[in-house]
Amino acid sequence: MKHSPQLARLIDALRALPGVGPKSAQRMAFHLLQDGRPGARALAEALDAALESVARCRRCRMLTEGELCAICAAPQRDAALLCAVESPADVVAIEASGSYRGRYFVLMGHLSPLDGIGPEQLGVRELEAILAEGQVRELILATNS
Repeated sequence: MKHSPQLARLIDALRALPGVGPKSAQRMAFHLLQDGRPGARALAEALDAALESVARCRRCRMLTEGELCAICAAPQRDAALLCAVESPADVVAIEASGSYRGRYFVLMGHLSPLDGIGPEQLGVRELEAILAEGQVRELILATNS
């Protein structure tokens, strides 16, 4: 069945989310427009507000609403330990363990030359600048690849 242009656009937008295939995206779209209009409006407003107010921490590139994220702003974190991760989700997972007390650097992806993602896109120069400051004694690479 062919969907209306706006419904097709919504389904395509939902498919961009990780782990969401065409059938799941269609179910979500139908739910949001059929039964969940207040929920759909709240979702749209929350997404719009996040797009306006959430940015990258100027030091580690974690998502935050301030110039520095809570981890970089915390004086009790060990500045000698730096853990480089691929995504903000990795920071959340490591923090949930409660055992790491250092700081992070979020690459926001992984090297993928075929997709045009090289060191520049991953912030390697920013990482080099942090290392050049001399505070970091140990760099932990916690990537998936």
